[in-house]
Amino acid sequence: MTIRHHLSDNLLMAYAAGTLPEAFDLVVATHVSLCDECRARLGALEAVGGAVLEEGPRCAVADDSLAATLQRARSRGKEPIPAPVPRVGGFPEPLRGYVGGDVAGVRWRAIGGGVRQTILPTARGASARLLHIPAGARLPDHGHRGLELTQVLRGAFRDEDDRFGPGDIEIASEDTQHTPVAEPGEDCVCLIATDAPLRFTTMLPRIAQPFFRI
Repeated sequence: MTIRHHLSDNLLMAYAAGTLPEAFDLVVATHVSLCDECRARLGALEAVGGAVLEEGPRCAVADDSLAATLQRARSRGKEPIPAPVPRVGGFPEPLRGYVGGDVAGVRWRAIGGGVRQTILPTARGASARLLHIPAGARLPDHGHRGLELTQVLRGAFRDEDDRFGPGDIEIASEDTQHTPVAEPGEDCVCLIATDAPLRFTTMLPRIAQPFFRI
């Protein structure tokens, strides 16, 4: 797998600091589990953060503070990310717990044009979903009211900016306006996190938007 599109330093630092919403945590953890480069950068940032803490002033803490901190990290899915292991058509490990297993465990819901989605259970602040786009299908033209992370799990899509294949991540902001199109030959499956509704340019997607929570 050749990954061309990576996470930004700002996202990696926020993930290391534990300040991202759970939905974005999930996408970052999934990408890092696939990408040697981003996993190495995350490790370096965590090492810097640890050094800063070591050099800071000492503060008294409760006897059970370590256990409480570890429990909080586990509840947010922040267990150490293992190196990738060979997979045969499966989801990366950080994602498996959210779908109850693998691809076969996903309960898809049709949202039109052959496109299907499933919304994943995450805390407030942002939402996460899996999107299944048939090969060659085009998503409606849209912009963004906030941040969107799109992690490609299989297949590929193109938009006005570039091509995004397996392992790639697209970072879309309020400045992004695009029309993603799945490449022919293989359906495209993506993990997506957003912190605000999309901004569609045509009427029909805007009418359906509340029902599909997009």
